Amino acid sequence: MTVSWVPPGPGSWQLDRSHYSSAMTPIAYELARHGMEEAYRAGFADSGVPSAGVELANVNGFAYSRVRPLFGADRPSGRTPPDRLVKLLGRLHPEMRRREKRAAERLARPRFRDALREWNETTRPAMIDRNRSFQAVEPALLDDLALGDHVDRLLAHTFASSELHHRLHMDDLGPLGLFVVLCRDHGIGTDAALGALAGASPSTTDPGRQLVAIRAEVERAAVTPRSLDDVRAASDAAARLLDAYLDRHGSVLFSGYDLDSPTLQERPNIVVKAIMSATEPAPAAGAVGDELRALLPIEDRPAFDRALTDAREAMDMRDDNGPLTIEWPLGLLRLALLEVGRRLVEREGAADAEHVLELASGEIVPLLVRGEGPDAGELAERAGRRAARRDLDPPPFLGDPPEPPPLPLLPPAMAKALDMVTSVVDALFGAAAPEGAPLTGSGVGDAPHTGIARVAETAEDAIAAMQPGDVLVTRATSPAFNLVLSIAGGLVTVHGGPMSHAAVLSRELGLPAVIGVADCLDHISTGDLVEVDPVRGVVTVR
Repeated sequence: MTVSWVPPGPGSWQLDRSHYSSAMTPIAYELARHGMEEAYRAGFADSGVPSAGVELANVNGFAYSRVRPLFGADRPSGRTPPDRLVKLLGRLHPEMRRREKRAAERLARPRFRDALREWNETTRPAMIDRNRSFQAVEPALLDDLALGDHVDRLLAHTFASSELHHRLHMDDLGPLGLFVVLCRDHGIGTDAALGALAGASPSTTDPGRQLVAIRAEVERAAVTPRSLDDVRAASDAAARLLDAYLDRHGSVLFSGYDLDSPTLQERPNIVVKAIMSATEPAPAAGAVGDELRALLPIEDRPAFDRALTDAREAMDMRDDNGPLTIEWPLGLLRLALLEVGRRLVEREGAADAEHVLELASGEIVPLLVRGEGPDAGELAERAGRRAARRDLDPPPFLGDPPEPPPLPLLPPAMAKALDMVTSVVDALFGAAAPEGAPLTGSGVGDAPHTGIARVAETAEDAIAAMQPGDVLVTRATSPAFNLVLSIAGGLVTVHGGPMSHAAVLSRELGLPAVIGVADCLDHISTGDLVEVDPVRGVVTVR
């Protein structure tokens, strides 16, 4: 398939394969664009960041984003204005002066503690209740009108939760950015700084511990389950634990952030394998806060202690966010859409129930209720085009080369706010390995692991093929990979930095990993014996 990779506008556009490893479904793109653009436009203004937000564009099915400049965003060059003009704008322009004032206020009185309390006491419980209210509806029992209404309400829920997802990231960005910058300014690298956050995210490890408890009940009954019914039959306790696990995780996407990722309830064999492979997470490896603290002058240690405490709590909120605001709502939407798809197949309006995922949000209900919209042939063509795009190798950047932010030219508070943002973004996406350094990336862990490589594009493919101790080699992971990584002995990813999902999951699970190995899929094949050395940040094919 021949395509051209044309920048969607001025400036520098970065590919996001850490969340969307393949060509996106139309609704996933709508949701991501709405959530990112709405949340960061308002969030940057509230934090005093000198940017008009984040833009997302669909290029041949792949997600590209850019930080939208506050001034001159649509100039053909898309480049930062000359230094003299940046300085002048910072001192004189009313909006820049307003943002400098806002940045100083936020730095003096951060809102993270209020946001954390609101999340724990109000937002999180309300999101769980809302998800469960949709989960209680059985789409197959609804007539067409009621199913259409259910889909419309789910769409409204997912659009709102997508915006909430990114708004919460504005809240966790502050303490994480402050901690990384504080450590950097004292000569502590990002990898070492983030190592001090290991063990800070029980929301990452708790699902695995639930599976460990179920496995213990099954083994106590001395049975080898082949189905979830066999698990339930092992004991009353096993049945209760399994039902509690599925109530919270059964409708959640487990292989990615897009609607073409299945939910756990669609793959009961995966749940059985996950139960019987479950092990207690290893003690988290990495730098200890006290070791880093000792590197700072005595007078700076109280600030370090506060920053570390806030960063650890922000990390748990960050890791709790995705499953609740993205993977669960999207899983519920997927299940409703598949029922729409089944009805379209019955009416010869679709050749496959999953072709419903090729519809835009505004096309679903008219097609279901009135038969208005694309026919089976057009849906099949859309599905074929998107499937063909999965084999494309999109460039990491489109448009102008990325520019470093002009921090020295900005007023001090605004410069610090922008420094915190860019430091977190760099830690999320990572940097390219230096030339002449193959199979090199950001290491997580303190001991090497050698195992059989399993190359997989999705969590579903990985968990179906992997055996305990194998090394997963994949483009990127999300919290959906929690099940897979509880089986793996090591991890290698193409994309990501030391604060990416892959790095966080590896720290929490005590899993040796090398993250952001750009060329790993060129050198590693399934069945290879590989050593993952997180201390050196190197992968070796034996």
